[in-house]
Amino acid sequence: MPRYRRLLGAAFLLPLLLTACADQDSPTDNAELAAAEIPEAVDPDTTLTIGTPEIQVALELSGLIDEIPFRVEWANLSGGPQCSEAFRADALDICSAAEIPSIHAHWTGLETRLVAAAFRQEPTAHPIYQLGIAPGADVATLEDLRGKRIAFSPGQAQGALILRVLDAAGLTRDDVELVELPSTGDVYPTALVSGQVDVAPIGGVHIRRYVEQYGAEGGTIIEHGLRDDPSHLWVPVSAVSDPQKAAAVREFVELWARALVWVEEHPEEWIAGYYVEDQGLTEEDGAYLVEQSGIPDIPADWSGAIERQQQTIDLLAAELGNESFDAETLFDRRFESVAADAAQAALADGEGGDTP
Repeated sequence: MPRYRRLLGAAFLLPLLLTACADQDSPTDNAELAAAEIPEAVDPDTTLTIGTPEIQVALELSGLIDEIPFRVEWANLSGGPQCSEAFRADALDICSAAEIPSIHAHWTGLETRLVAAAFRQEPTAHPIYQLGIAPGADVATLEDLRGKRIAFSPGQAQGALILRVLDAAGLTRDDVELVELPSTGDVYPTALVSGQVDVAPIGGVHIRRYVEQYGAEGGTIIEHGLRDDPSHLWVPVSAVSDPQKAAAVREFVELWARALVWVEEHPEEWIAGYYVEDQGLTEEDGAYLVEQSGIPDIPADWSGAIERQQQTIDLLAAELGNESFDAETLFDRRFESVAADAAQAALADGEGGDTP
């Protein structure tokens, strides 16, 4: 399979997030939710607030945004911490996130579901993150992590990756010093070169730029050798318990998959429209990121995804002192084949959306 208006900004969301009550309704029974039928057609007056900035740009560039059959308010936010707070504030219906936020949300009493899943198809896949090593830290292998100061972001993919890396190296968190730092922007590269930490998981253009900028000073990169590629569409239970919202979510999942197909089939337009114009990166950076992203794998059967999620839950529970739980509860399997079917149909039709 090929690779694959910001109207609500942080200023608007902040008052909602500060005043939102963290208490959630009692957990929704998975069997009850699974048995609820989703209407075949969505009411065009239904509104979803969606926080998927990257996919929003793909929809705009491809023209697929004009096919959304319901009302949308776009939120300029994504990722675990921002989306969790927006879910709690009833200010968001769909978010892009990796595997960890839904697990962390469960442990904090926030009831959510995953409605789409994509991975990087092997063997073309490159890791999303690699381990940045500070100048003078003397780390060449995973076993060398013992006793090192490692940047750690609980509740995010980077934090879970560090725990998985330690496990792969036969180490535990007691064998290292975990330094809690947010993983946003260039915080981790800056922490490395300033001597705040010895090791940090860095991704995107930071992988390339770190060695270019600090290699002469002794900054290095090592690969962790683990899969770190889950990508999901994530929703609060309220968004899929309401029949019309659930129908709108289904429609968006289909467009999400078609957007991934379009990105794969239009790399030059994607580099120019997203990486250069939207993100302010160079064309070289954009080409590097397209090359690194590999080919997306959108499974029609979530059994493997759930199994991987369970392994992560069990590891995090043991390392963080939380109670393990059944990963199945995080997935709304009514949506299981929606994205895969839409992607396959787009490929069969040779559509992927046309650049306007």
